[in-house]
Amino acid sequence: MKIKAFTFNMFGVNTYLIWNEQTRNAAVIDPGMINADEQRAFNSFIQSNDLKLTAMVNTHMHIDHSAGNYYIAADYGLPTTCNPEDAYLADNLTAQADMFGIPYNGNEAHIQKELHEGDEITLADTKFRVLHIPGHTKGHIVLYAPSENVLFSGDALFQMSIGRTDLPGGDYTALIQNLQAKVLTLPRETVVYPGHGPKTTIGFEVDNNPYF
Repeated sequence: MKIKAFTFNMFGVNTYLIWNEQTRNAAVIDPGMINADEQRAFNSFIQSNDLKLTAMVNTHMHIDHSAGNYYIAADYGLPTTCNPEDAYLADNLTAQADMFGIPYNGNEAHIQKELHEGDEITLADTKFRVLHIPGHTKGHIVLYAPSENVLFSGDALFQMSIGRTDLPGGDYTALIQNLQAKVLTLPRETVVYPGHGPKTTIGFEVDNNPYF
């Protein structure tokens, strides 16, 4: 599995494009592109690498991670796929943008395909396990691919940090407990691709993250 990280919008969101080198099947995780230039950069990469975008998944539905959902839906015909407990955010992207002063001209992104704790989903021909990690938002999920030793952690876990819990739906205690029970118990060599900032590993965070 190949991974390309784009850094989009004023919040510096990591939008991940993953693909299978043989089949060219691809998936996008947390489409944060917010303007035409960012959309063109994404399109150009897809086209120049002859990729077939077949899935769109959101770890959660904060506006910085989902500003590009309407564009992916319109250009590639893909449904919003997320945990349904984040519907309170998906249905109110415009209000979120107004709250943060973000120039957003898209639509709301109603969740059309649901992901729950323990589900298995195939993205770019790789099987991922869905782990529900509420705390940053009610429906926050992470995506773990055991065969690749890879975890896409969204805004649950960062290098030396965790997601903020002071926004609607946040719960600090729940976030810490879920990370400790479900994420930090993964193999130490698991590479973590977070929603912001550089990648890390489970082992590094177990040993060094000040929140644990």
